[in-house]
Amino acid sequence: MGTDLHAPLGQNRRPGRQRRLPPFGRILGGLCLIAIAGFSLYSALLRDDLRKTQPTEAAKKEDPAPSDETKPAANSQAGLTQVDPQSGANTSRVVTDDGSVVTMFSPSNRDGNGPVLINANQVGQDPRMAATPNDSLLEDSPFGKLPITGPNGLRPMDQYARPWSGARGTRIAIVVSGLGLSQTGTQRAIEKLPEEITLAFAASGNSLQRWMQDARRGGHEILIQVPFEPFDYPGNNPGPDTLLTSLSAAKNIDNLHKAMGKITNYTGVMNYLGGRFLSNAGAMEPVLRDVGKRGLLFLDDGSSAQSKSGTLAKTLEVPHAFADVQLDGELQQDAILKKLDELERIARRNGSAIGVASAFDESVDAISKWSEEAAMRGIEIVAVSALAEDPKHP
Repeated sequence: MGTDLHAPLGQNRRPGRQRRLPPFGRILGGLCLIAIAGFSLYSALLRDDLRKTQPTEAAKKEDPAPSDETKPAANSQAGLTQVDPQSGANTSRVVTDDGSVVTMFSPSNRDGNGPVLINANQVGQDPRMAATPNDSLLEDSPFGKLPITGPNGLRPMDQYARPWSGARGTRIAIVVSGLGLSQTGTQRAIEKLPEEITLAFAASGNSLQRWMQDARRGGHEILIQVPFEPFDYPGNNPGPDTLLTSLSAAKNIDNLHKAMGKITNYTGVMNYLGGRFLSNAGAMEPVLRDVGKRGLLFLDDGSSAQSKSGTLAKTLEVPHAFADVQLDGELQQDAILKKLDELERIARRNGSAIGVASAFDESVDAISKWSEEAAMRGIEIVAVSALAEDPKHP
């Protein structure tokens, strides 16, 4: 008799005799066998499926992997067509008797079928990207990058415009000009003026790109200020590259482009002086035509009663605006506040008004103080683009 090493200590078993499992043990063993068999079957089927889906060498030759040229672009979202946000709507604008602009939308069918990818950033600009230009709205030139209308019709004056409520009511735009000429004055204006105030940068200023970025990050809409010939030129000289009635149209356009190339992200052009030039239709016409072609507005500061900018802009269908009040002809805070009150009366009568001032400390202080109180009187301060007359989008 052999000894059963698995028997309890001190007990022996006879050879050839099997130990019977209890009922519970037999059930558990059966379940284990079923599980093992099932797993083996699943593995076999999985290997078979993998073999079926694995491409053969012949198939690889017939259907090679797409190259970089044939692969869809990473931002195409599997071939979805990118469209303008308003491509699915008919848009019409009506100017009411009080000067308010009412925009109406009605459904329209988009070209093609199926879903599309809407580029929402085309209307306005993400505030986080306000200091970064839209490359599709720029073209290279000998004078730097110049603004242009995008391939889909998007204009810089739309892309870089400051949003406003769209509500009916009294609206006022205030433009503070001459930024960039004084470093301390420019910094003070950007920091102290409310973000609703439009800032105009002088093309002859310094560090304009830096100041542009600060202004845009601060929420301001901006303009580029271009020197035009005054009546008493050259005794009163606006600065280098002034647009002159004695120059050819091509030379004036070059000087215009030199100014335009100083910064980006602006909605339009504003004159600096220029009584003689603004009153000369032959000199102004090619300039305004270029401004409009580039998707910009033109702001006349209202300093010349003989200016023909408004008439020409309407004829050429160029977006334009005309200042109603020069706010700081008298450089005292009380006098400027009185001019702002005059601007308010004009706005209440006509529905809107535009005032212009220079970036003097007295002007900045008065405008900041008055702007804080304006909202409590039901006045909305808007950027100048909100009040521009736009023949193409009435």
